[in-house]
Amino acid sequence: METESQLQVSSISSQHKEGTSFFKTCFNGLNTLAGIGMLSMPYAISQGGWISFMLLIIFAMICWYTAILLGRCMNQQPLIKSYADIAEVAFGYKGRTFISTFLYLELFLILVELLILEGDNLAKLFPNMSFTMIGFKIGSKSAFVLITALIVLPTTWLRSLGALAYISFGGIVTSLILIGCIVWVGEVDGVGFHERGKLVSLGGLSTSMSLFAFCYCAHALMPTMCNSMKDRSQFSKVMLVCFAASIFIYGTIGVLGYMMYGDNLKSQITLNLPTNTISTKIAIYTTVINPFTKYAIVITPIINAIEEKWHLCKRRPISILIRTTIVVSSVVVALFVPLFGYIMAFIGAFLSVAISLLFPCLCYLKMHKAARRFGLELIIIVAILVIGTFIGTQGTYTSLVQIVNSIK
Repeated sequence: METESQLQVSSISSQHKEGTSFFKTCFNGLNTLAGIGMLSMPYAISQGGWISFMLLIIFAMICWYTAILLGRCMNQQPLIKSYADIAEVAFGYKGRTFISTFLYLELFLILVELLILEGDNLAKLFPNMSFTMIGFKIGSKSAFVLITALIVLPTTWLRSLGALAYISFGGIVTSLILIGCIVWVGEVDGVGFHERGKLVSLGGLSTSMSLFAFCYCAHALMPTMCNSMKDRSQFSKVMLVCFAASIFIYGTIGVLGYMMYGDNLKSQITLNLPTNTISTKIAIYTTVINPFTKYAIVITPIINAIEEKWHLCKRRPISILIRTTIVVSSVVVALFVPLFGYIMAFIGAFLSVAISLLFPCLCYLKMHKAARRFGLELIIIVAILVIGTFIGTQGTYTSLVQIVNSIK
């Protein structure tokens, strides 16, 4: 007779046979990596100079390695289903609580960023859009944040990552269209690629690194994607495809945008584009579509954690109520703290560095005794911990100062 744990393992194995395929997982992974951060890539490179483009590639390689470490942690115990489970196996219940706080706060703030992004770009297309509700006049940006939330809400009710893969494919297509629009604006619409930029700007490097950290902050979602796969052993191949493709997308947009506008770049490349051209309108429309393809994937780990904690929440009506509550709360924050670039830098420095660099290394060292022996692997992991601590500390301080100065 099978023990309870054997039955659980057997159940998980059967779920994987019905899980998400390799290509669908690639779509979900690339959609989370090549996210709204690509709009700030030119701005990130302008902050640190051309040297920061090389740092983008190095940072992507580091994040790919830490993603592989998370996969190895999951392979050690088949019952692990989420990032929080990895934290509990490594550091117990207190470790799970501590890391989960970072994890779900980061995901929630990304939801907020998606809404702010929609408000900024749609307000540029329709600046006179406003209406009155219960005696309060709602301006253009706020109106579009509310409309976006209403449209995106039904996608959060989907449960299967396999179903979400089709939405993710749309997100990847919009990323490629955005690259095409930027090339068109530079070549055909007369902006050109004449800006030489700076080789290095030491004062802005911490901001650049914080934004890069935000761009590669999909680690919070990776264990969920890994657990959803038919064959978890292919997770490392999925990560290689996703990170290689995201470097191409981020690098292309970053270089083209910096060559077009140099040090005059705003926090989102779409805010620099000339207003009246067709290519700009297409770029903004594709940017507007992008958050609709990402919101549901980002909210999934938060929902899974709530439903695993309180099984009552798995009932369909209660599950929909909880998902709706999270969407509403993200709208409230987006309306009151509309600072896209600075919030992105804060998320990257304080939360994403911890979740994408520090925690995977610490969990891996705790769960694998062999990794603690002196050798190349340990040297690499210690180097990542030192780099991550420095970037996190410096970037958090800089972003908080910028946020406080903007609110004053």
